[in-house]
Amino acid sequence: MKRYQPSVSPALPPALSRRNFLFISAGSTVAFVTGCGGGKGVGDSTQEEGVGGFSGGDYGGEALTLAYWNGFTGGDGPAMQALVKEFQSAQKNITIKNNTVEWADFYQQLPAAVQASKGPDVGVMHLDQISTNAARSVIVPLDDLAESLGLEEGDFAPSVWEPGIYDGKRYGIPLDVHSLAMYFNQDHFEKAGISAPPTDAVSLDEACAKLKESGIATPFWMPNLWPAHLMFFSLLWQFGGGPYAEDGSEATFGSEAGVQALTWMREQVEKGYSPDNVNIDSQYVAFKNGENSITWDGIWQINDLEASGLNYGVAPIPTVGDEPAVWANSHNFFLTSQASEEQDRADAAKTFIGWMSEQSAAWSQAGMIPARNSAREESAYTDSVQFALKDQTEHLHFLPGVPGIGDVTPQTVEIAVNEAVLGRKSPQEALSQAQDDANQLLEENSEKFGL
Repeated sequence: MKRYQPSVSPALPPALSRRNFLFISAGSTVAFVTGCGGGKGVGDSTQEEGVGGFSGGDYGGEALTLAYWNGFTGGDGPAMQALVKEFQSAQKNITIKNNTVEWADFYQQLPAAVQASKGPDVGVMHLDQISTNAARSVIVPLDDLAESLGLEEGDFAPSVWEPGIYDGKRYGIPLDVHSLAMYFNQDHFEKAGISAPPTDAVSLDEACAKLKESGIATPFWMPNLWPAHLMFFSLLWQFGGGPYAEDGSEATFGSEAGVQALTWMREQVEKGYSPDNVNIDSQYVAFKNGENSITWDGIWQINDLEASGLNYGVAPIPTVGDEPAVWANSHNFFLTSQASEEQDRADAAKTFIGWMSEQSAAWSQAGMIPARNSAREESAYTDSVQFALKDQTEHLHFLPGVPGIGDVTPQTVEIAVNEAVLGRKSPQEALSQAQDDANQLLEENSEKFGL
């Protein structure tokens, strides 16, 4: 599995793929494409060069082949391949050349490849990468496509629409949302006499105590690396805080809410519910092997757990703080600047994006939650494992859509969480230093991207 990206039903070796993503998160400015404007896409009335707008409907141009990039290399890959095959059977003049790239390589290669006109025409990226690639003119606006599809904020899960807008223009069309979830071992729960998954801090603590009494020495492993910072973000929002200002002007994760969140994470180790040092992916591997009873991880693990034969359940993460909240991300379709230079190519790409967007319910087979509200009413989703998270969908939180913010978290938040969970620094000390470092990076981003 590849960190929170749903090529993530773990492919082997899971730990390596996650480290790859840590690398690209920290180094995503390496392949920087010159140009930091908002980008002028096909159909933009202010565009001096390029082609006209998209009127919607089926593609009626010359036959062509579209290069399509995505990172669905795990258990979600077959579901995407099936959708591509179905699209091609319905579109005689469009051939899709599907290029599946490890997410770690995807974000490194994309800017330079597009600049050299050797990249994709169309692709999928994560919501928190859209603003950065828009600012670098790697991708172009899709307002005309959204309009032709009749899409607006009210058609989607809360909070997923706004981060796809940069500099007043829409650059991403949402396909899904994916969040953290709580997985629990049904056999362990039955043995311990636990009849329902915990829903708050008290019931989680009670469950862990019962599990220890039943013979599970460490029932809830607390990682100090991936996905620890996603757990921290979720708890931070639950305690009423937030990681960054919406405009990216400052870091706010070092607040009292942040200290409360990180203190709770460390307490799980101090109470003996978790080993002292849980390395990357260890908590998930232990869960699959029946060594622990509860783990918080992304819903991209569902297909892998289904294949494992483990008797498990899935539920929303407990509300440890004052209000329900959980970290989330989203896969969004995009159009590259290289494709925008040719009318037929741009129109064909938008036809493809439009068709794929309408398959949001079918994409549930990948273990994802459909972004479209209407798709979450279809049986493909309501009959899925992840439907158990339906109430959590109203409480999803996304990082702000600010260029370069994806570079800040690995160098600050992830370090603070690691140090505090390991007990090397107090939560307050770790977060205070990390917030100072983050503010310096955000200031540099402001200058780099002209914010």
